[in-house]
Formats: sequence, C-alpha cells, structure tokens
Amino acid sequence: MLDVRSLQVRVGAARIVNDVSFSVGRGQTLGIVGESGSGKSMTVLSATGLVDSPPAVVEGSSRLLGTELVGLSPAKLRQVHGRQVGFVFQNPATSLNPVLTVERQLTEGPETHLGLTRRQARAKALDLLEAVGIPDPESRLRSYPHQLSGGMKQRIMIAVALACEPALLIADEPTTALDVTTQSQIIALVRDLQARMGMAVVWISHDLGVISGVAEDVAVLYGGQVIEQAPISTLFAAARHPYTQGLLRARPRIGSREELVVIPGSPPDPKSLPQGCVFFDRCPLRSDPRCETQRPPLLEAAPGHLIRSFCAETSGTEANAWEAANAQA
Repeated sequence: MLDVRSLQVRVGAARIVNDVSFSVGRGQTLGIVGESGSGKSMTVLSATGLVDSPPAVVEGSSRLLGTELVGLSPAKLRQVHGRQVGFVFQNPATSLNPVLTVERQLTEGPETHLGLTRRQARAKALDLLEAVGIPDPESRLRSYPHQLSGGMKQRIMIAVALACEPALLIADEPTTALDVTTQSQIIALVRDLQARMGMAVVWISHDLGVISGVAEDVAVLYGGQVIEQAPISTLFAAARHPYTQGLLRARPRIGSREELVVIPGSPPDPKSLPQGCVFFDRCPLRSDPRCETQRPPLLEAAPGHLIRSFCAETSGTEANAWEAANAQA
C-alpha cells in the first residue's frame, strides 16, 4: 500500500527526518513509536504530502499504490487525500471544523471523491456513524463539534477518515487525550474496521502499550531516524537498541514493583544533530569508538529485525546499564 524509501525532510537548518524507509501492506498495521520530537508525525505527514514544501524540503520516495507522492502537485494530492488515504489527527477538537455540522463534514468527501448525491452521501454518513458506534446517529448528524464529548469527536474523526473507503489510514496519536475505556474502544473499532475493509494502517504513538495491541510491526524513531524495527513480538521480547530498551523499561506495568527507568537528557536538536550516533549523548552503552564519530547503518540483526547501533553485540546488558545510569542520576 505505502512504500517509503530514503525519506528526508529539512526545514531551514533543521534536519527533521533523516533517511527513513518503511512499508506497510494491505491489511497490515505498522506502529511508529518514539518520544515527542523524534520525528514520528513529520515522517508520516511528509510521506503522504501533508507538509508544505516550501518551507520544508522533502526528498526521497513515497509511493502509495504505485503513485509517487513526493513532488506531486497540490491538485493531484487533493485527489489522493481522502480517497486513497484517510487521516485521524492527534486532536479532534482542533481538526474538526467548528462551524460545520457533523453531517457536512462527513458528506463532503463522498460527494467530492465518490460523486455521490447529497442524499446518497447523507445515507452513507449515517452508516458510518453506526459503524463507529455513535448512538442516535440521526440527531448527531445535526450536531456541531462543541456539542460532542472527546470520545465522540474521535469517533467522528475516524468516520470522516473512512468516508471514502481509503486504502490507507494514518492514525496519529488517535487515543492520547482519551480515558482508558474510550481508548480501548477506539482501538477495537479500528481493528474491526480494518479487518472488514482490508485497509493498511500506520499508527503513530508514544505509548508502547497501545502499539502492542494494534500493530504487527513497529518502527522506533529517534532523532528523525529509524533506530530499530521488528515484529512487535520480537521487539518486546528481544529489543536490541539501548533506546528501545529504555522505552520498554520506562513503561509502567500492573503488579510490578520495579522502579521505572528514566532516560536521562532530551532528544537531540534537529539543527545540530550529533556527528555520530544520534543517541550518543544519552546512551549508557557508548563504548565503541565509532559511536561518537560515525553514524551507524541500519542493518538486519535477525530476519525482519533491523537495528542502527554499533553496540548491538552487547544485547542483554542494557537493563543493567539503565539501572546504573539511573542510580548515578
């Protein structure tokens, strides 16, 4: 469905995305995780033509169903957005138009891209609201966004994204602002719709717990680079990069009495990235002399398991290293 190769994004002197490659096929879900500022959203938005260029300079390749999106004209991108790719953005309160009813926001896409009449589009809107679990859909069509709860707004956003039955759904932190119960409902809803429609999903999150429940494969981003990528089961059982290990040990677990690991420091400034490994300043395993001066390549450590680190052979010592780093802090 989506094949991204060597994607790079610069905004002035800032290098936001650096040589990122990934792909996602029909019916598959790719999770993209990392801290705030790691380049998750910018990577996917650039790959799907939602970043203004200029001021951003986007290079590389991003092919959606065989169509190259990098460099595509705005007019042609408008034909792709909505029809072939749908978007669920981070904050539905700011993504939904406050002066348009739910009905208009749901019917605009099918009328524009599918050529439906107003009556046909309205009937489709009702079906979509039922599909995403909105009670009393007839009355909700007449509602404005400010009249809806956070969970309902998120469901409306999903309905809008699915209105034209896209081949690809981009879900950018779609459950961040929701309570745990609503979060679980949204995850189950997307998985059910994906199974029925066969669409591909790219799910962006900083929450590894959420990603573990939705994705088959996961790419870990740091400093605008993929630093580890693997099937979700492999990543949780045998993560190799010290940053991924730190993320896994920093997540709270029910019933565990272990202290949470803190990753000291902050992500690198995209205007002054390190010469070598982007994680060098925060890494507890930085022992290889190449770490400071050379950028490690992304290599296959095992079938389907990619890692960007000169310290991959030290796998298994990260836990003790993180404990020592936190003890010193």
